[in-house]
Amino acid sequence: MSTKLNVLEHVMVPDHKIMSEEEVSELLSRYNITTEQLPKIYHDDPAVREIGANADDVIRIIRASHTAGRAEAYRLVVKRPKK
Repeated sequence: MSTKLNVLEHVMVPDHKIMSEEEVSELLSRYNITTEQLPKIYHDDPAVREIGANADDVIRIIRASHTAGRAEAYRLVVKRPKK
C-alpha cells in the first residue's frame, strides 16, 4: 500500500500560491521590474508541481519570519534546461 506525500503539508515547506495576472501586474508596477527580473524556480520543483503551476506563472511564497512575522517572496516558474 502506497500513500502519496503532499509536500505542501510538510512543516519545512512554506505556503506556495499561483498569482493571478492582476496580482502579477500590480507586483511588477510596484517594484518597477519585469517578470524576467524575478528570481526563478523550476517547473519540476515538488511544491510547484503540487500546486499545478506552469512555466511563466509567478508564485508567491509566504514564510513565517522571526523578525518580520511574515515574509513574502516571488518566483517566476521556468522550464529546467535539458542536459
